[in-house]
Amino acid sequence: MAFIADALSRIKPSATITLTQKARDLKAAGKDIISLTVGEPDFDTPDNVKKAAVEAIAKGETKYPPVSGIVPLREAIAAKFKRENGLDYKPSQTIVGTGGKQVIYNALLATLNPGDEVIIPAPYWVSYPEMVALNGGTPVFVDTTIEHDFKLQAADLEAKITRNTKWLLLNSPSNPSGAAYSWDEMKAVTDVLMRHPHVWVLTDDMYEHLVYGEFKFCTPAQVEPRLMDRTLTMNGVSKAYAMTGWRIGYAAGPDHLIKAMDMVQGQQTSGACSIAQWAAVEALNGTQAHLPVFRKAFEERRDLVVSMLNQAKGLVCPKPEGAFYVYPSCAGLIGATAPSGKKIETDEDFVVELLNAEGVAVVHGTAFGLGPNFRVSYATSTALLEDACTRIQRFCAELR
Repeated sequence: MAFIADALSRIKPSATITLTQKARDLKAAGKDIISLTVGEPDFDTPDNVKKAAVEAIAKGETKYPPVSGIVPLREAIAAKFKRENGLDYKPSQTIVGTGGKQVIYNALLATLNPGDEVIIPAPYWVSYPEMVALNGGTPVFVDTTIEHDFKLQAADLEAKITRNTKWLLLNSPSNPSGAAYSWDEMKAVTDVLMRHPHVWVLTDDMYEHLVYGEFKFCTPAQVEPRLMDRTLTMNGVSKAYAMTGWRIGYAAGPDHLIKAMDMVQGQQTSGACSIAQWAAVEALNGTQAHLPVFRKAFEERRDLVVSMLNQAKGLVCPKPEGAFYVYPSCAGLIGATAPSGKKIETDEDFVVELLNAEGVAVVHGTAFGLGPNFRVSYATSTALLEDACTRIQRFCAELR
């Protein structure tokens, strides 16, 4: 009899974590490696947030917190949604988890039954389909196209909805493409959902504050208030506040869903780290002065990477509105031969040969459900990005 649960046969390891670790191992072995695989800001957590954590320790805020989060943080979350998104949630309609990933996972665990379908636009964050599958649901993918800037089209969404559809899982701005939905683009999506009252929407808004130029962020329940009673609006402090390691995600939604998620979390991890929660209170309530600084740096890096990759032979790189990723197509290089003599037959071949030849680590697009592309994270220094893009240009030029 097999010892490992059958459920694990339904999932695969995270490609981003696997490639990040491979790059680390090569670097540790003395190789000259530039890793553009990880979705983590290179900035430090703002000082006011760190100070709040130290003060929380000094005040003895180190006991078990309530399962759904400390009251001041739930109040700060409700205030944030009202102030920034025009959404009226009571603190009791919020929940705090150990990172956004736990919040999404618990929502799926609390709601999915065998046979339930979750619609996921591709390309998607690698964890979405695996979380659905682990919780007994069926991921249903909707391909997007480079022509539509990797954004879900209303007709394509409608075509995938069945009587078994329970959720649409929507990430804007997107990991891995950086695509973000304008008000009108989001309205086209919410109009479809209004025609199918049994479908809920789980929004992953983790990159909300990382949008560029004149782009204005919006979230589904803000665009269509009638969706409030079947929307879980998820966010967190990881990306915009450079707090990835603090592990605080949060969400707001209807009372019965939040209570169900609280019950799951109560038997799973209980409350998130108390010290990190007090730091998150300051992140949401305190000065936001770092945000324009982060945005300016990321926007400049985006423009540099898009420009340099579009100068590489065979690559096409759209300019996304948000997050800190680009998702270039390498379709023009499929069939070419690498300097090693290996034929490039897939985007995975492309990224492996790029790593071997030039020491640049990126993630292949098929890991995100749509290729032939690859994801570049530009959450690193301008000097490293220039070096990496020069190496990518050289690699592409040497393909025959």
